[in-house]
Amino acid sequence: MNDMISQQNSAPRHPGRLFLVTAPSGAGKSSLVNALLKRQPNIKLSISSTTRDPRPGEVNGREYHFITETMFLEMKNRGEFLETALVHGNYYGTNRTWIEGQMAQGNDVLLEIDWQGARQVRSKFAGTVGIFILPPSIEALEWRLHHRGTDSDQTITRRLMGAGAEIAHAPEFEYVIINEDFDTALSQLEAIVTASRLTYAQQAIRHHDQFANLGVPV
Repeated sequence: MNDMISQQNSAPRHPGRLFLVTAPSGAGKSSLVNALLKRQPNIKLSISSTTRDPRPGEVNGREYHFITETMFLEMKNRGEFLETALVHGNYYGTNRTWIEGQMAQGNDVLLEIDWQGARQVRSKFAGTVGIFILPPSIEALEWRLHHRGTDSDQTITRRLMGAGAEIAHAPEFEYVIINEDFDTALSQLEAIVTASRLTYAQQAIRHHDQFANLGVPV
């Protein structure tokens, strides 16, 4: 599976990069992504659609597009999603047209996505960059889930039971960050973004004319 994904993922087609950030719930993915976007305002965050209820403080159209299950399934049948996944009893989906348009314009796009969705995207998009965020331990993960105060005890138990299965898919991603110290993890995430933009293949797409004038093969 990893070899197949690697072959399909080897050659970017767009000047923009597509970053896939995945983690078990409570590993600090959203906090890291939000901090990264403040430092890198030229990265566009893809807003997924979901059938789950909003958490306290979440706004429709900012964190997610919150829709009914009926609406979600109708959109899926029309082919409007790049990927869909059923996670903890709720549907999640990513808008295909918006992402392709942003990347074609040269904008980088970041997806906060589960491993199932990441696998679907990587089978359809070349040149994606997969980043998996790990907690320092399961005990730390449990502590974070309890202290963020957004989930019931039953939900936390379900998330912890699923964490091991989610973490098992970390080898499918190019990069892994252990979020033990937030500032260190954020610096590592930003370094991955910067380095990914500077690969030969990506620079050749972004600066095609300049490469040609310099006699650099493109």
